[in-house]
Amino acid sequence: MIRRLLVAHRGEIARRVFATCRLVGIETVAVYSDADADAPHVTEADYAVHLPGNSPSSTYLRGDLIIAAARRAGANAVHPGNGVMAEDPDFAAAVVDAGMIWVGPPAKILGTLHSKIESKARVAEAGVRVLPTHTDPAQVTDFPVLIKPAIGGGGTGMRVVRDRVTLAEAVATTRQEVGSDVFCEPYVEDARHIEIPILADAHGNVVPFGERECSVQRRYQKIVEETPSPAVDPALREELCRAAIVSVKVLGFVGVGTVEFLLDAAGDFHFLELTPSLQVEHAITECVSGYDLVRLQFLIAEGGPLPMPGPPPIRGHAIEVRICAEDPAYAWLPAAGTLHRFAVPDVAGSFRPLPQPGLRLDAGVTDGSVVGAHHDPMLAKLVAWAPTRPEAARMLGSALARAQLHGVVTNRDLLVRVLRHPSFRMGEVDTGFLDRHPEVFAPLLSSVDAVRISCLAAALAGAAGRRSSARVLHSLPSGWRNVPSGSQTSVYDGPAGPVEVGYRMNRHGELAGWWVRAVDPEELDLAGLGQEPTIDDHPPTTVVYASRDKVALDVSGIRLTFHVHRVGEVSYVDSPEGSVTLREVPRFPLPAPEAAEGSLIAPLPGAVRRVLVVPGQRVRAGELLLTLEAMKLEHPVHAPSAGVVASVPVHPGAEVDTGELLAVLDPE
Repeated sequence: MIRRLLVAHRGEIARRVFATCRLVGIETVAVYSDADADAPHVTEADYAVHLPGNSPSSTYLRGDLIIAAARRAGANAVHPGNGVMAEDPDFAAAVVDAGMIWVGPPAKILGTLHSKIESKARVAEAGVRVLPTHTDPAQVTDFPVLIKPAIGGGGTGMRVVRDRVTLAEAVATTRQEVGSDVFCEPYVEDARHIEIPILADAHGNVVPFGERECSVQRRYQKIVEETPSPAVDPALREELCRAAIVSVKVLGFVGVGTVEFLLDAAGDFHFLELTPSLQVEHAITECVSGYDLVRLQFLIAEGGPLPMPGPPPIRGHAIEVRICAEDPAYAWLPAAGTLHRFAVPDVAGSFRPLPQPGLRLDAGVTDGSVVGAHHDPMLAKLVAWAPTRPEAARMLGSALARAQLHGVVTNRDLLVRVLRHPSFRMGEVDTGFLDRHPEVFAPLLSSVDAVRISCLAAALAGAAGRRSSARVLHSLPSGWRNVPSGSQTSVYDGPAGPVEVGYRMNRHGELAGWWVRAVDPEELDLAGLGQEPTIDDHPPTTVVYASRDKVALDVSGIRLTFHVHRVGEVSYVDSPEGSVTLREVPRFPLPAPEAAEGSLIAPLPGAVRRVLVVPGQRVRAGELLLTLEAMKLEHPVHAPSAGVVASVPVHPGAEVDTGELLAVLDPE
């Protein structure tokens, strides 16, 4: 029996496992890196063991340190979470050799699944359709093809090649990136990614849990999942489940896993792989089935039989989105920093199956969490469970739009636009959804009037905050002076650049006029600003009330409430119109050091992975100079123009921060 369990992971999956442990009476042990010392999963565990360092390779991916931590804490079982360690046969074997219970598939099975090529071959022999596999690029005759690592997952290293000319170079590059063998298979355009969550115990029982649609992806990684799939009818579901059962049995799988398929436009499906871990999207399966999958993991690990005779009935519809610290509009650039506020409204529960339809939030962060560059950018997953698909999409989109996510850039706006898109509402999704619909990359707060009124709210909240904290005469109206027609102005750096916000109050403290105008950043002269434009083109506006954190405005007869959260010089403004971040420009800014011409700086914190040039080398425009590794992704740094490399002050393995100098290029 499992008495005390160590979770060899962090973030939301560790919190998820701990929640079931508390429910069934199992003591919990967390492990944590230096940066995670105050993380939620650490504070929630009964015991916690420090793993010195920050990078995953020196902490969470060190099996020897994790087993030593389990021994020190008196744990008799280890749960690997859902990352790399969950699929590592050597780690699984080491846990068992240490006399502890391994909550996952046996090491021998993981060894088989470790190779996608071997897994596909064995499944094909059992009669399940698979895509042709080529380990030698010379064998490829038809294009396009998808290059995939033979080991590992998560979309890392995958790339599409559409002609023979670039195939050999792409294969070599992928091998170098992933550090393992690769293979090629036909690339199916605009296919659907369908997966079958499946449970198998040591007594021969194999139970599929319906299907999940995971087709909305970026960089071959899922961002929206749902169950059931709008493209799968009962007959196709039966075929998929039957193929999943055959795959599990031929591979000898035991545990909780996922059989992944590719569904083409003709309705034919092909086996991709069997993922031997609890997937991130397991929460939607729990919603529609009513079963706690972590509890069933424990049951299987302890040698017990599955408690259900067959597939559970599907109850309603569930949709999940992955909220990530990344900017979709800028090539999905990950974001790091302090998460000043993380609040989602109307959440019914977290980390466990819900008793009735509603919102479920499984988050690895809370207010004040620091988002670093060492781990993947996922902050949380938000699930809506409703009787029907349209209800679930509407509920989820509304909650996301009203969420307060302050401190780091997230993909929230894109997720809302996907959920509200007519094609998504019709169930017309596939792996090319984002490529076909670039309109979903626009911010929710996109209209000029909505941005302007949010800027006014920020300025009014700032003035109210200053008045409330004034040491003397704080009861006087903001900006009171002998000349009532005088205006108050502030300058903010907004989503489209600097803007000046101005307004004037009458003798009764009422809004007499206001404006918002763009300011040329190269001509920003704060001493000369403040002259009211001769034309007021704002809608009729009345201030209902204004405080440091809330402003209510009547705009053309419609009342809007704005929530303003100010941190230092930054104001986060949330309203029914959307959210905007505004950084107030100081009236007397300190001079900033200027970078030398041709300087290439780090766009985010991370570690230098590859340096491909040396000083004195001549490079072409667009040539790859070096790469940064951050949040489990590799980010290229290209030459902005042709020139000669003057200096490269970094080396592979070096840790860099945002804005740090990476290289200097003398342009031709």
